[in-house]
Amino acid sequence: MKAATHPPETISKPFTLLLVDDDPRVLDSLRRVLRLAVDCRIITSANGVEALDRLSRQPADAAIVDLKMPEMDGMTLLQHLHQDYPTLPVIMLTGHGGVSEAVAAMQCGATDFLEKPYAPESLAARINQLRQIWVLQRENERLRQEARFRFGYHALIGVSRPMLAIKTTVAQIGPSDASVLIQGETGTGKELVARAIHHHSPRADKAFIPVDCAAISETVIESELFGHVKGAFTGAYETTLGLVRAADQGTLFLDEVGELTPAIQAKLLRTIQQREVRPVGGNKTYAVNLRIVAATNRDLQRAVAEGTFREDLFYRLNVIRLQVPPLRERDDDVLLLARHFIEHYSSSTTPASTIGQAAATLLERYDWPGNVRQLENTIHRAMTLCQDTRILPQDLPPEITGDANHVGSHALPENDTLAAFEKLAIENALTKSDGNRRHAAQLLAIGESTLYRKMKQYAIDA
Repeated sequence: MKAATHPPETISKPFTLLLVDDDPRVLDSLRRVLRLAVDCRIITSANGVEALDRLSRQPADAAIVDLKMPEMDGMTLLQHLHQDYPTLPVIMLTGHGGVSEAVAAMQCGATDFLEKPYAPESLAARINQLRQIWVLQRENERLRQEARFRFGYHALIGVSRPMLAIKTTVAQIGPSDASVLIQGETGTGKELVARAIHHHSPRADKAFIPVDCAAISETVIESELFGHVKGAFTGAYETTLGLVRAADQGTLFLDEVGELTPAIQAKLLRTIQQREVRPVGGNKTYAVNLRIVAATNRDLQRAVAEGTFREDLFYRLNVIRLQVPPLRERDDDVLLLARHFIEHYSSSTTPASTIGQAAATLLERYDWPGNVRQLENTIHRAMTLCQDTRILPQDLPPEITGDANHVGSHALPENDTLAAFEKLAIENALTKSDGNRRHAAQLLAIGESTLYRKMKQYAIDA
């Protein structure tokens, strides 16, 4: 039986908040405050018995419960909720001075408590934080479904000896909690290996949070990773968890970890050592339990020797090192991967369903400097241009067919002017770095501002 070609989709639904209070005026006040400040759907109940009946018919994602109510008080309702809906976050509303009751409620499973009269901004902020956690949990569930689909049917594609060695290592290290450093050229599939490690770990049903350290601006990466409190800086209108706390109990994947600045390296090291994180602008620290998997296409040992990467952080990340082989060392996998991409991109508008022998020979002989990502793009291009049921040599790009105007994998410029060679050098650097301008500037040994200016001058689109 043919496997499904698409992972299951997460059904979209609004964040639903249950309000439980025997005073209609309190319910109206809560409804007014929350409708203005929180993107949510609100349902109400006048007492605990009614609330339990409502939940049996209409699930909620969070609840605000008054402590003093007739028929069934808030503490009894909380005990029922904790037993029947253990993942439902509950905020208790208590009268002024009811701190001891609030503490008892927290011990029974309440998420938080507020004293009456409550400050509307404080209530809205706490509900918004619960909603943000809910959004992250739904996104993580979508990613888990995607991971189950991908690894359930395709796993790590390849039968070559290097790929079999990778699969064996992933199976060995997956169950542990040791940090893993994945090294390999751009386009080799380092994130796929990281997802495989997570999938084979006890944390597989928890979050896998990928972070592209090279793509996030230096000015915001601290906040993105560690979160921030409201008012920590201009534009910090609400408190955020940060990606580190979002990965709690799961796996944090730091792609291109070598691009982190020294200041962020220091804070990441503290997080790993202390297993805690402090948001930007905050005084409180939060415990985190996560596994770190990092990846880089740089030589981090050289970066340590050059003083651009912390030695202590390197050893924290490099507990287990995994080298992903380039595609040129995986000859047996080229056609296997190509056929996988043909199946992936097949549609009613693309007649090709296989590869002609001549085209297959060309694909196997090519050295693939851009690795698996380049192969995927090549097959996608070929299927877009193909007019036959087979991919033919004319459907492949000139660098693969050996066009006379190409040297190796890079075209010669149209003329011999300095500007033409300069433009070509920039285009080649951007190709090698997969569009990452910082990497391209490093390859060209020029500053990023110079690269931006030259790209604008030559109308180059990364």
